[in-house]
Amino acid sequence: MNRDDIESYENASELGLFKEYRDVVALFNYVVETDRRFYLCNAVELQARPVGNDIFFELTLTDAWVWDIYRPTRFVKSVRVVTFKDVNIEELTKPDMDIPS
Repeated sequence: MNRDDIESYENASELGLFKEYRDVVALFNYVVETDRRFYLCNAVELQARPVGNDIFFELTLTDAWVWDIYRPTRFVKSVRVVTFKDVNIEELTKPDMDIPS
């Protein structure tokens, strides 16, 4: 297997992941971005925990989908994330009506 084969495989996998994301995003209420992962989920709880002069964040996600090209199963019942880095949580807006394509 040469370098072009590996790049072609990774490109095809990334495209497949993007298509899967596009297909499932409407099923979820939140987008959660951490320093290591990107998630879609239906419920998210964020707790800030002080440790001395620092602070870390503990997230609990329910009914989640994980953006990870190498995971065989991206749908997860619950996820717990602990991080000292930034966390971004966005609530997805649902359209008032579905427009047929």
